[in-house]
Amino acid sequence: MTSQLILASSSPYRRELLTRLRIPFDYHSPAIDEERRAEEAPEALVQRLAEEKARRVAEDHPGAWIIGADQVACCGEQILGKSGNAENARKQLIAMQGRTVTLLNGLCLLAPSGQARVELVPYRVDLRCLSPEEIDRYIEKEEPFDCAGSLRAEGLGICLIERMCGEDPNAIIGLPLIRLATMLREAGFSLP
Repeated sequence: MTSQLILASSSPYRRELLTRLRIPFDYHSPAIDEERRAEEAPEALVQRLAEEKARRVAEDHPGAWIIGADQVACCGEQILGKSGNAENARKQLIAMQGRTVTLLNGLCLLAPSGQARVELVPYRVDLRCLSPEEIDRYIEKEEPFDCAGSLRAEGLGICLIERMCGEDPNAIIGLPLIRLATMLREAGFSLP
C-alpha cells in the first residue's frame, strides 16, 4: 500500500494508539460542528461524526486514506462528551459513579475513492461507588477534561472502575485498534 494514511484527530491518545500498528501515518485536526442533531441516537452521532471528521480532512488531502473516530459516554439516557472543566467533570463523575457507562466509538475508514466504511464499537465500563473526596482527588491529579465522561482509563481513571467488558480494550481510549486493523487489512494495508 503506497497511499498516504491520515488520522483525522487532534487527540494525542488516538495518535499514540495508532503508532502501535507500526504503519506510517500523518494526523490532521478536523474542524467540524460536533453538535448532536435533534433526536439523534448516540450510536448514530458517533458514526456520523467519525465520517464527517474523515471527509473534512479528505478535502485537503485527496488520494489519502483517512481514519476518523469519535467517542461519547452514555450513562442511562444521558450522553456525556468531554467535560472541558473541573465543575463539569465532577458532575459527570457523580452521575456515573456506581453505574454502567457505555463508551460508544464511531470508526470510519475513508478510501481515496470517497467510499467510507463506518463502524460502531461499544465498550462497557462499570464504575464503583465513589466518595466526593475520591472524585476531587482524581480530578485534581488527572484533569480529565478532554475525555468522554471525564474517564481517562489509561491513567488514574482505572482506579474508578470496577470492571470492563468489550471486544477491544483500546476502545475505552477512543480508537478500537482490533476493528481498525481488520478494516486496514481488508483495504490492502500490510499488517503482520
